[in-house]
Amino acid sequence: MLLWGSCTEKSPISDNPNDSDPPGEVYVLPVVVHVMHNGEEIGTGTNLSVERIERQIEILNEDYRRKEGTRGYNEHPDGGDTRIEFVLARQDPDGNPTNGIVRHKLVIEDLPENIPNTEYEQYGYFSFWDSERYINIWTAPYPEDFANLLLGKATGPDSDLPGDSLFQKPFDGGAEGIIINWAHFGESDLEGGHNLGRTLTHEMGHYLGLLHTWGTNECETNDYCEDTPAVDSVVRNSEPYIGCNGEEVMIANYMNYTPDRVMNVFTNDQIDRMHYVLENSPRRTSLLTSPGKDEVK
Repeated sequence: MLLWGSCTEKSPISDNPNDSDPPGEVYVLPVVVHVMHNGEEIGTGTNLSVERIERQIEILNEDYRRKEGTRGYNEHPDGGDTRIEFVLARQDPDGNPTNGIVRHKLVIEDLPENIPNTEYEQYGYFSFWDSERYINIWTAPYPEDFANLLLGKATGPDSDLPGDSLFQKPFDGGAEGIIINWAHFGESDLEGGHNLGRTLTHEMGHYLGLLHTWGTNECETNDYCEDTPAVDSVVRNSEPYIGCNGEEVMIANYMNYTPDRVMNVFTNDQIDRMHYVLENSPRRTSLLTSPGKDEVK
């Protein structure tokens, strides 16, 4: 485990928030949503509707762009607009028009025996697009009693940032991306604290290089971002409390386990970290020039 101080000290990131980025530059990233379902009609159960998927991408952009008039807006002095936007792919890997949604009935018995026993590899066997050009997001058809227990997971980038060893990484050349429990994808009337689409916001943060705010579970290092008050244990509370060094924990940070209704902050140091990954990390920086986000002419 690396024991560097923060993402603004002893790291490759500049000391001044966002000063390495051209003013106003927006990073646009194409996503493909692989709906892994149990055979229901579209819009029923695990076979999520187009409208729910499109709304989830809207929520993702509201959060990452800190859009006024939405749940993603905040006025926190350390909060910022990430200047990262996401679009459902408009062009598939063969250059054909697409709405960025792929559907596949999941039959685990159809998996060859040589497929590694990870969900990324298993789902990727059935449906996967080149991760140098697309962010792969799978909605997982977990049983309903998994709701509020298993929300999502993501592979992390390869980088020289502190904390890199804490991320789950794909097999060499293997499938990577984000897996979201179908019950927590987009907005719903699901009971519990995770029904407003923030699970994808959180997991996308991991995919772009962010750790949980408690990171290493040590006050001195935690998530390597100085402007997220240090904590050394999981943050689930919906009410403020005191963490390390007598500082109030930033419960509204997207990289906590707090309820969706509480989350609305990415800090400037977190934004710098994501920008650094997009500009330097393999299978992240190539997304910026992907033809997947372009209309087919």
